[in-house]
Amino acid sequence: MKGCDVVARKEGEPTVVVELKTTFSLDLVLQGVDRQNLTDDVYLAVPAPNTPQKRKNWRSKQRDIQKLCRKLGLGLMLVSVDKDNVTVLLDPAPYTPRKNKRKETRLVAEFNRRKGDPNTGGSTRKTIVTAYRQDAMRCADLLKSGPMKVKDIREQSGADNAASILQKNHYGWFERVSRGVYALTETGAEENAK
Repeated sequence: MKGCDVVARKEGEPTVVVELKTTFSLDLVLQGVDRQNLTDDVYLAVPAPNTPQKRKNWRSKQRDIQKLCRKLGLGLMLVSVDKDNVTVLLDPAPYTPRKNKRKETRLVAEFNRRKGDPNTGGSTRKTIVTAYRQDAMRCADLLKSGPMKVKDIREQSGADNAASILQKNHYGWFERVSRGVYALTETGAEENAK
């Protein structure tokens, strides 16, 4: 009926459409999204895994598949052909994402601290330059001329977290010469000579 695999209707209830495929695929998802033009109650149905290997494979993907269906407002069913059984894993419903305020705050803070964007999109096997690394690089640039006090490094580099960067020495670039005074290590000089 209008290209739908299964259509069900009960008097006074919304129409239900079920799209069937032998495996969960992008084609099935696109078909389900297309059927949402007809009704809000669209289910995707695939055969239930019937071997140990298929069950293991399904379990590894099930959470992501359900998350995708939930975000698209699609329902999800597993059909056990040999048992004449259908398991509804997810009913269709409008998606309302839950925002993670903590992650958003961290994203905005990182964005605000960065100076430009030195990272090349899509590149691999290259060090990602974060705001923290940019601050460390500015501290290292100042120390190329010789040891300095933390206070002076903080003021001249503009890195409010200079003391923490120097003390934690995450990259191995800095060494403490005396109380509150830091210098650049050989590693720091080599890596920041570029």
